[in-house]
Amino acid sequence: MKLAVATRNPGKLREIESIFRDTPIRLVSLAELGVEAKPEEEKLEGYPSFARNALAKAQYFHDRTGLAMMAEDSGIRVDALGGEPGPRSKRYAPPEMQAGYGVDRANNLHLLRQLRDVPDDQRTAHFYCAVAVVLEDESRVFGGRVDGVILQEPQGEGGFGYDPLFYLPDRGCTSAELTVEEKNQISHRGRAMRAARDWLLEVLNRETRAVRDE
Repeated sequence: MKLAVATRNPGKLREIESIFRDTPIRLVSLAELGVEAKPEEEKLEGYPSFARNALAKAQYFHDRTGLAMMAEDSGIRVDALGGEPGPRSKRYAPPEMQAGYGVDRANNLHLLRQLRDVPDDQRTAHFYCAVAVVLEDESRVFGGRVDGVILQEPQGEGGFGYDPLFYLPDRGCTSAELTVEEKNQISHRGRAMRAARDWLLEVLNRETRAVRDE
């Protein structure tokens, strides 16, 4: 089975590929398919929920390519900020900050500024990921969540996004200090992707049985 992945983020793609390793599902990226970026893609994540954003992206790229498509939308919700930035996680910092510092660093700096007066015991947060899969005749959305705490300053060199600020009490480190394998075992994206993978394997088995029965 060929499954296209609707992301242009190489960090996310590496994590996803490791989850689908040793399966009969072959992942292909938008870059491999030669799918050029269009300005309209920026409007695909305009919904107030991760699930709707993920499904919108998967459906859009499925329509453009005609291939089975998987897309995800993920972000961080901070309790002290009323659940912000949520689905706006990627575009949380002002555009001028992102232009000056780069997206990830700007978002982390902006989050720290918003939390500068919040004490450590009130900096709880969680990552959430919605994964949507659109096939020719059906679609599904899967979710995954992991809880943690926002640190006062970044810690760790790995990962991407808010990983350097997201501390995992049970692990005693941030998401940025985990290996890819460790992160996939416990992360919001890993949990949602594994659920999507398991469902796709069921679909493949169902199709295989149908062929044998004919």
